[in-house]
Amino acid sequence: MTAAAPPPLVEAGPKGLRTGALGLWGNTVIGLGATAPAYSLAATLGYVVLAVGEKAPAMFLVAFVPMLFVAVAYRELNRAVPDCGTTFTWGTKAFGPWVGWMGGWGVAVSAIIVLANVAEIAAVYTLRAAGLTGAAEDPVVKVAVGVVFILVMTWVSHRGIVLSERFQNALIVFQIVVLGVLAVGALWLVLSGDAGPQAVLPRWSWFDPTGISGSAAAQALILCIFVYWGWDACLAVGEETRGADTTPGRAALLATVILLAVYVVVAVALQSYAGFGDTGIGLANPEHSEDVLTLLGAPMGGSVLTAVLLLTVAVSAASSTQTTILPTARGALAMAVYGAVPRRFGGVHPRYATPGFATVVMGLSAVAFYLVLSLVSADALLDTVSSLGLAVAFYYGITAFACVWYFRRSLLRSPRDLLLRGLVPLLGGVVMVWAFVQSAIDMVDPAYGETTFGPVGGVFVIGVGMIALGVPLMLACAVRLRAFFRGETLDEDTPVLAPETGEPPYGGS
Repeated sequence: MTAAAPPPLVEAGPKGLRTGALGLWGNTVIGLGATAPAYSLAATLGYVVLAVGEKAPAMFLVAFVPMLFVAVAYRELNRAVPDCGTTFTWGTKAFGPWVGWMGGWGVAVSAIIVLANVAEIAAVYTLRAAGLTGAAEDPVVKVAVGVVFILVMTWVSHRGIVLSERFQNALIVFQIVVLGVLAVGALWLVLSGDAGPQAVLPRWSWFDPTGISGSAAAQALILCIFVYWGWDACLAVGEETRGADTTPGRAALLATVILLAVYVVVAVALQSYAGFGDTGIGLANPEHSEDVLTLLGAPMGGSVLTAVLLLTVAVSAASSTQTTILPTARGALAMAVYGAVPRRFGGVHPRYATPGFATVVMGLSAVAFYLVLSLVSADALLDTVSSLGLAVAFYYGITAFACVWYFRRSLLRSPRDLLLRGLVPLLGGVVMVWAFVQSAIDMVDPAYGETTFGPVGGVFVIGVGMIALGVPLMLACAVRLRAFFRGETLDEDTPVLAPETGEPPYGGS
């Protein structure tokens, strides 16, 4: 006699996902967790300073503008088409199956790239925080611990969206509190004159983006895109959010504003305290560019603060590991539902209402990519941070232009629609294209980054190569899944209903 299947824990929506599980703050937390604020600052601020000097805060402000514009595009598309496929679904409805599929691949490849990096960061910083510095430098130990992080976060993602949201709540609050205390403490020491001779007072010129070359601005912008990237996870879990057609868009905008405030305040504080010297803790010291955050622990608060900052970066990377798996698995689920990838990716766990197969595949793919890069060289893993911006700019650009084209017939219906569904997304898309092209040109130089492949820079090979890998995969799918690529399963007129009500979404088209 066969045992009866356990009853479902949740009420499932059209794709089998749990409906109404998240509110505005829970959705925002998912987006914030994916950006990994503490790790992002530690890994990129030094490189931004090397690119543009004291104007790093200005570049955070400049990068926020196209991010906000793209977030508006996400919000408008989500109001009309609330679907966990996000870029894939919207790109397909606007430009057809080929562009939509590549947009979905851009989301997936960016996740795979970043998971390898954040897993290692989580491992290294956890070991260092525990005082195991020798183990943190052992390639076998750190890779093993990094793999464990990916597997554990895959398990958390598999167990349900509510567990994931509660887990992320604790991690995000911890990060923001530590960063806030660090920023206030650094500014207090600077203003009181106790920060040391390297410190400088904050200046208004730090917020002026002029006087920067195009290449330097593009390099800084692509790094800042990485810093902000991840807020779109809000939209990927939209079908599991109360008010699926409106709340995720608001959460995305809220997440980007919170990130702007955190990044600008912390950047100003760290610049003021550390200064711009090329020795010691100065931000222009290339020896410390990989991490300018935890470096300040010893001079500011000794071993205790150092341990706290190391733990904060580890927590941040672990948080990003889990919240990167979440949206990517849901994107694969949507692609399977519409027949763009094998149907098995559309399987949903009967009790936890999560895309079980897609989640597991996402985790194992990240492990495989991590192991391959680790075998190639440690420097190749470092170059993934710089290359990631290309994949992000790629699919953000597709989404922004999809918004303009999808709503093209109604842009003149009102000034609001012309601005928020036309001009603003268009400008966001143009900036993403510029950042992609200019950065790709610069990355061809073998001197760009830490690795080379013959006469070509390794950052270019990793970034462009991973995007290009989607073409043969797409062609392989097209051979077997012809209905989608003929536009039979998803096109501009395919209805996508709000998951909670089964009715047309509030925003309309």
